[in-house]
Amino acid sequence: MYGVGASLPCRYLSYSYCTWVAIVILASGGAGWGQDRAQMVSGPHPLITKAVDDSELTTLKGNTHHLARKEFDLGTAPATLPMQRMLLVLKRSPEQQMALRKLLDDQQDKHSPNYHKWLKPEEFGQKFGPNDTDMQTITGWLQAHGFQVGTTKGRTVLEFSGSASQVREAFHTAIHKYIVNGEQHWANASDPQIPAALVPAVAGVATLHNFVSRPQSHLKEERVLARVVPGAHPEITFTQNGQQTHALAPQDYAVIYNIRSPAYNPWTGNAVTIGVVGRNDLYNNGQDVQNFLNNLGTGMSSYGNPLLNIMVNGPDPGNAGGGEEAEATLDATWSSAIAPNATVDFVVSGTTNNTDGVDLSELYIVENNLTDIMTESFGSCEYFATDTKLQEIRSLAEQAAAQGITYFVSSGDNGAEGCDDP
Repeated sequence: MYGVGASLPCRYLSYSYCTWVAIVILASGGAGWGQDRAQMVSGPHPLITKAVDDSELTTLKGNTHHLARKEFDLGTAPATLPMQRMLLVLKRSPEQQMALRKLLDDQQDKHSPNYHKWLKPEEFGQKFGPNDTDMQTITGWLQAHGFQVGTTKGRTVLEFSGSASQVREAFHTAIHKYIVNGEQHWANASDPQIPAALVPAVAGVATLHNFVSRPQSHLKEERVLARVVPGAHPEITFTQNGQQTHALAPQDYAVIYNIRSPAYNPWTGNAVTIGVVGRNDLYNNGQDVQNFLNNLGTGMSSYGNPLLNIMVNGPDPGNAGGGEEAEATLDATWSSAIAPNATVDFVVSGTTNNTDGVDLSELYIVENNLTDIMTESFGSCEYFATDTKLQEIRSLAEQAAAQGITYFVSSGDNGAEGCDDP
């Protein structure tokens, strides 16, 4: 998927579990929530209307991972197992959801006074999240069970941390150890439960497991020597098993998608920031990315050089190498190659026993209104997504769109059919 344009709209994109990199060279901007829109949504009414009673529970069905099965179960996790950076998914009222959908449509309607008038995260939270009283109730309930609770600007999700024993006490589900295909995982053994009074404002926890998404790049063990052929197309050739093979360089993409000058003049990503979602450090502080650009060039060197920032969100997960490093390098590299004047913010968040680092990086970008564009390239099949996880994906994508962030999960590979690979 590729797009170029001066006024290409930020648009809510449904999240498909698929891969590759989708980049748009886009200049988006605009004012915050203006006075002309202040009455679009009145101050939200309380969603929690009853006292929270831990003896009156509702089961959140559809929130046990499909691989958390008895044949893989090795027993209950230690009570002290850290459960860090869990994401409590919050709800909107039907009225808020209708108003949000209208706003998202209006932001794309050139005839609307709200066209391209993006919200700030705090504005989004005040208009489309649970109100202050509800937030205090939710936070108080978590703290009463011993959890450490973070802050939320957009009120789409609320981060909190604790232990396996605290999860069992509050959500009435035990965390177990599972071995699947030789890999150890932690996961809840049954659907969680929450007080019925919280249900109007709380969808549940996005994930209570570490069956995470996967890099979709495939590495060949055989090393080959590539040769740059300046002025020729394609630019990269190499010999493998006696056969001459061609690879793609940035210049080739410019030809394939017809984005050479004058299309690249002036749309080069100037003044645009691309957020690349990661969970693994780049090698040697991004040296691989710089080597790629130095050796191959972007083909648009007269426009300047891309700027790469590496941002670590939370504890540094380090560099696991292999496919994790390859995916990180691939995404950062081609964002820079296709948009040579853009700033690329590579956000890396470590995976915890219960939350995918990919989800944490996405949340960081949206909650901090960090970039104009966000691209995510990890994959998992839809069958493995719990109901609350799907709700978190939809809600966060809507928040991103309302803030003017073009949110791409690229098309390609097997998409939602990833479970059926090949």
